[in-house]
Amino acid sequence: MLDLLNPGTVHEPIGAYSHTSAVPAGAALVFVSGQVGVRPDGAVPATLSEQADAAFANLRACLAAHGLGPASVVKLNTYVVAGQELQEVRDARERHFGAHRPASTLLFVAALARPALLLEVEAVAVKQGRSAG
Repeated sequence: MLDLLNPGTVHEPIGAYSHTSAVPAGAALVFVSGQVGVRPDGAVPATLSEQADAAFANLRACLAAHGLGPASVVKLNTYVVAGQELQEVRDARERHFGAHRPASTLLFVAALARPALLLEVEAVAVKQGRSAG
């Protein structure tokens, strides 16, 4: 299983993350490209809250395609367009990740590839066993 660690010589995490995560020997890594708040039908919700839910749902769908869930994520990067309310992103992450706290980075950015998009999440996950899927 994943080894999530917060060294005692570093401050406590400020948010829902761990300072480090280690992948066990023999596991495969699954890299999930940036997922945005676009629904499967191509619709882009108007609010950050709805886009965050869609982006995390898309991330979970990509993980599920490999037989994985949120607990398999070892690294999560989140990009939020500057000026947005961060609590809405935190709430969506909590709904989709629960208590799982992978190593994480959150950045405010000027814009994403499409002006209507307000956030993007990307992940690295670990898949146990010999098959990479």
